[in-house]
Amino acid sequence: MVSVVGDRLSQMRAQGGGPFGWTVARLGAILVAIVVLLLLMPTTVTYIHPGHVGIVISRTGGGVERIPLDAGLHTRNPLTTGIEEYPIYMQTLVLAKAPTEGYPENEEINVNSIEGQPISLDVAMSFELDAMKVPELYSTFRNSIEFIQHNYVKQTIRQALQEVIGGEAIADILGPKKAEVVNRTQMLLDKRLSPYGFLVKQFTINEIRAPQTVIDAINAKNVMQQAALTSQNELVKNEFQSQGDSIKAAGHAKAILAEAEAQAKANHLLSESITPTLVTYEMAKKWNGQMPQVSGSAIPMIQMPKP
Repeated sequence: MVSVVGDRLSQMRAQGGGPFGWTVARLGAILVAIVVLLLLMPTTVTYIHPGHVGIVISRTGGGVERIPLDAGLHTRNPLTTGIEEYPIYMQTLVLAKAPTEGYPENEEINVNSIEGQPISLDVAMSFELDAMKVPELYSTFRNSIEFIQHNYVKQTIRQALQEVIGGEAIADILGPKKAEVVNRTQMLLDKRLSPYGFLVKQFTINEIRAPQTVIDAINAKNVMQQAALTSQNELVKNEFQSQGDSIKAAGHAKAILAEAEAQAKANHLLSESITPTLVTYEMAKKWNGQMPQVSGSAIPMIQMPKP
């Protein structure tokens, strides 16, 4: 009996351990599956951060899906699908000479004025990306947004500035037409970058550097113009003052004439009123008191004038 039991146990061991052996094997397989699942799970779920979109890339065909993924969790097959995350929030590209202002390297923009004078500029462009055009942008350049900014976008800015500044005098660029240059350049950038999804929000020229000889000549010209303007203002002032003096003298002479005419008229009226009285007075002084003699008994009547 004992030998029969022993033979049966030996037979079960030879067949895989019997029920106990099968249980251990199954538990091992389940544990292995769980481990593999845990290892693969992070690659099957992708999280797109806020302010970004996900570009879905087919690993089998290399194509890019036209509709990007919004922010949040998304599942995917890691063997056949890849996802590139692209920012769509407001960004600012700074192209400057100083490494502390933008890129570590010198990225100033060099162009020429209409006179052929070299001009160096520090510029900045703020932009956003149209989420629906990001897949097309990635399909065109197949690179990061930083690479696109410091290559294609930088070259587009340089070309737009050359077209605008190349038709203007350097004195106007440094002075009255600077704002116009900025506005025209921004319009060109918006027109040329918008097909790729760039929404240009603002373009600025932070600094303009021209040859020192040109700066000195412009300053000398400004000094001369200021002196000429001062002389012209002084001449106009003198002319107004002279005109004022003439008007004042004419008014004074007119007042004197009017006063003289009024005095003459008054004298004339006074003379006319006094003359009859004076005549009567003189006649009275010469009368000897005798009445005129007439024939007969009539007494002559003398009409005395009224005083």
